[in-house]
Amino acid sequence: MADTKREIERKYESDDAALPDLTRVPGVASVRGRGVTHLDATYHDTADQRLAAASVTLRRRTGGADAGWHLKFPVAPGVRDEIRAPLSDTLPDELAALVRSRVRDRELRPVVRLRSDRDVRHLLDEQDRLLAEVSVDTVHAERLTGEGGEARWTEIEVELADDGDPAFLDQVEKRMRKAGVRPSSSSSKLARALAETETQIETAPAPGSSAHEAAAGTKPATAPEAAPRHKHRPRPDGTPVTAGDHVLAYLRAQRDALVELDPAVRQDVPDAVHRMRVATRRLRSTVRSFRSVLDRAATGPAAADLKWLAAELGKDRDQEVLAERLTQALGRLPDDQVTGPVAERLAAWSEARHKGAHHELVAILDSRRHLSLLDTLDALLADPPLRKKAAARPDKVLAKAVAKDFGKLARLVEHALELPPGPERDTALHEARKKTKRTRYAAEAAVPALGEPAEEAVRDMKSLQGLLGDHQDSVMARRTLRELAAVAHAAGESDFTYGVLYAGEAHRARAAEEALPEAWSSISRAFPF
Repeated sequence: MADTKREIERKYESDDAALPDLTRVPGVASVRGRGVTHLDATYHDTADQRLAAASVTLRRRTGGADAGWHLKFPVAPGVRDEIRAPLSDTLPDELAALVRSRVRDRELRPVVRLRSDRDVRHLLDEQDRLLAEVSVDTVHAERLTGEGGEARWTEIEVELADDGDPAFLDQVEKRMRKAGVRPSSSSSKLARALAETETQIETAPAPGSSAHEAAAGTKPATAPEAAPRHKHRPRPDGTPVTAGDHVLAYLRAQRDALVELDPAVRQDVPDAVHRMRVATRRLRSTVRSFRSVLDRAATGPAAADLKWLAAELGKDRDQEVLAERLTQALGRLPDDQVTGPVAERLAAWSEARHKGAHHELVAILDSRRHLSLLDTLDALLADPPLRKKAAARPDKVLAKAVAKDFGKLARLVEHALELPPGPERDTALHEARKKTKRTRYAAEAAVPALGEPAEEAVRDMKSLQGLLGDHQDSVMARRTLRELAAVAHAAGESDFTYGVLYAGEAHRARAAEEALPEAWSSISRAFPF
């Protein structure tokens, strides 16, 4: 069984690898030697170094107190989440799953072996509590691929104790720098080993780059009559220039989010499913909103798969939202309006639905269709199917796309307002909600190019989305309450409280519908495009 540890550390190097007197660091009462440990780690990656390109490390290590398999994901500079699994001869399935969005069908193989003699010291406070662990590592790196190569160096590593204050590391660094010890130029031992063990350094291609796609062997998903490609040339620093640059930058950020959130979704991290669903919807909305920039024939297959993925993610997310909404509503009721084991039944319903939905979702993430979708997105970004307007200035092209989406939204909202309350209006408002999200995402993509007007559009759409979302959540909540009430009644329990909750949800829906005309009038008058 794997477990996760947040690792906060800093690396240093010096000409003589000697440690300064760390008892002079504020808060350090003593420095206690813990002896020397021999560590032997083999790092695994694909032939095109997909993990290294994402600053992800996967190793099998013997020696020390934490021998086993270690998978590390970057969180922030100097901060990583390390997921550990027991020592075994082969990579544990649970760790293999956590890198699948990056590795896909590529083989993981040993790429570097690092053998280190680690001289460990503990920095302790006056109560003998651990503040940080300092180690001097003498490293021997050996490349296991290609023509091989070796390197040797010594580095100093300072790792903050569990639940320690990160500001303490600033004090340690101040002392280190004063003694002539400098921060390491490499982010990790693996990064340094890859750079120093090969005569001609191979730079690992970033996911989605042309080099990465060439190494992966993927091809852009284009229709037989796809429009000819048009070159897009952002500035050397990566700043978008053309309309195509801005659309691709937004797409690339969402593709990256889709890949990076995969491990968190598998681990059932709170809010991870929601964030992945949003990234999926942003991707689909963008290829649909900016059809003057991206050829529809080429992006159509990806759009269809993104719609499918969003729906699958929605099964878990919708249940999560409903459970939270109903639990909070139940908690607000006075005691005399709660009869029967409502809380227990609601909790059991929520847990059962979540387990089933999560199990299905993990299977979706492992499916060939999902992994092929990720390859297709990489290919589209590596060789984008740009149309003529992609080379134009972004102001008119992006503004026109946002305005077009808003026009479609306006027709949906006005149609819904003409309908009497009831199921038909509920459906119309739900369609308007979906179009609100699409307009919002188009405006988000345009913010770097259009500035304040696009930001204003995003704010307006978020406000409208909140109002329409509350209405739709009430529709779904009432449907669920009818089902739960029927089950409770069949079990001989009182269904009174479910009726009270239903009435509350009906009231919330009416309030949202009554607030909509004024809110829409204000938004439509002031919409900047």
